[in-house]
Amino acid sequence: MIAKTEEDFNGLKEIGRIVASIRDNLVERTAPGVTTKQLDDLAGELFEKEGAISAPKGEYNFPGFTCISVNEEVAHGIPGNRVIQEGDIVNIDVSGSKNDYFADTGISFVVGQGEEVLTKICDVAKLAFEAGLKKANPGSKKSGIGKAVFLTARQHGLTVIRNLTGHGVGRAIHEAPDHIYNYNDTSDDELLKEGMVIAFEPFISTSEEEVYQKGDGWTFATKNSHVAQIEHTIILSKKGPIIITL
Repeated sequence: MIAKTEEDFNGLKEIGRIVASIRDNLVERTAPGVTTKQLDDLAGELFEKEGAISAPKGEYNFPGFTCISVNEEVAHGIPGNRVIQEGDIVNIDVSGSKNDYFADTGISFVVGQGEEVLTKICDVAKLAFEAGLKKANPGSKKSGIGKAVFLTARQHGLTVIRNLTGHGVGRAIHEAPDHIYNYNDTSDDELLKEGMVIAFEPFISTSEEEVYQKGDGWTFATKNSHVAQIEHTIILSKKGPIIITL
């Protein structure tokens, strides 16, 4: 989507606020002993209160209002009876729509005290996001974002997940540009445009660079790596990127 009108900006900011608020509520409620289903039920209540629609449920009939991934799960985890434990790394991904505008956000974090490597990848995901954000300017090459993410990961002895990417968003949950890579793909040199709305989401990994899909048809996981993600919806502007999901 290319945001052009005041209506566009206001609509995007409103749904951005909503999904960010739901994300933060779920993070705050995540504690040892809580199930992912309990967290997702809360999200459903919050979506209803805001008059908004869960994007995965509304667009894809996903079996949950949100995607909640734990430990080996990287993305699209299905909420269920899994009990959160001390030291787990959890990813909460919230996307939704209101008045036909969409926004997408997510964050990985460690519950209580966990392994040092888990805190590290969460911290590096934030650094990679900040590095990529500096390259998200109208007129710049889209590939520059992924290059910044990959270099940040490598500087800290880590790598990236290559087969999960960011994407365009705004009037649909997934739209052009189809991919915002987390590495430098020189064949992907589309120029960024003013008003372009993107979901930018670095995935930082300890070793593996690809995820596989589990038998449930939804969940992406790794076999031997830890992964952390951070995601925000951004409107590109000449004055700098506008993050609508803070």
